[in-house]
Amino acid sequence: MHALFVGQTYIDVTFLADELPTGDEKTVARDYAISFGGNAVTAAFACAKLGIAPDLLTSIADDWLGRMFIDMAAKYGISVHHRKVHESSLSFIMPRGGKRAIVRCRDDHYLHPVPPLNLQGCKALHLDGHQADAAMHYARICRESGILTSLDGGGLRSNTHELLEFIDVAIVAERLCEQMNLTTSEMLSYLKGRGCRIGGVTLGERGLVWYDETGQENVLPALNVPGEKVVDTNGAGDIFHGAYVYSAMARPDLPWREHFIFARAASAHAIQHLGNEASLPTIENIAQVQELYTERKLAA
Repeated sequence: MHALFVGQTYIDVTFLADELPTGDEKTVARDYAISFGGNAVTAAFACAKLGIAPDLLTSIADDWLGRMFIDMAAKYGISVHHRKVHESSLSFIMPRGGKRAIVRCRDDHYLHPVPPLNLQGCKALHLDGHQADAAMHYARICRESGILTSLDGGGLRSNTHELLEFIDVAIVAERLCEQMNLTTSEMLSYLKGRGCRIGGVTLGERGLVWYDETGQENVLPALNVPGEKVVDTNGAGDIFHGAYVYSAMARPDLPWREHFIFARAASAHAIQHLGNEASLPTIENIAQVQELYTERKLAA
């Protein structure tokens, strides 16, 4: 096992349309994509696309959507450990104007306890807060074993405060700051207080506010991708997480600034494509983005 990602599987249906119909109205989308979805799940696919296929502990239902997802994972060499649920989860995503509206249909009633996994050879653990019991279980084991632990803090969950005690790299969304009524600076202080070695807050087109191995706070501006090239921002943050986890495993001697610069280019590539699978970058794609786009002048 190279790495373990833990999350909730969705099948994403992403479509481009000017508006959603109501009542008895109908409309026709200009384009659509069907792909895997879920925060840590998409991050796992991004890591695999870049060259390190992780193991994935995730929700799987015995239905045709579940079987479709298993086929998707096999295509990328991802070993899936099933956490059984009755029904597959779906996301309906409508990108528009650099934002995205989402309707989720989720079954997170897991029918079996956390499965025991052999972590021999594992270099990293990435969590998104789903499967709270599994997240806590493996975060504690990995921290005690010296395995890098990473958290995508997209929102406040029941065990966020407790879980952070076992997290080395915590990159959270601005939404979590709002939910906890903290400024970005206060959030960084909070993450330091929980013992996270690296912490940061993603702010979309305003970049990343973060602190490094020494505790020094920094701003990493976003890349200046022209607005007309932005197609779908959904999943870009998940790809950011998957890319920095890959970079940390592939280039462990580099400072974290370099891992985040690499991941920034991965997400800049992602927003120019429709749907999560089309958004996954290769190493070559990341190099092209870094060469093509400069940093935004207006940073966080």
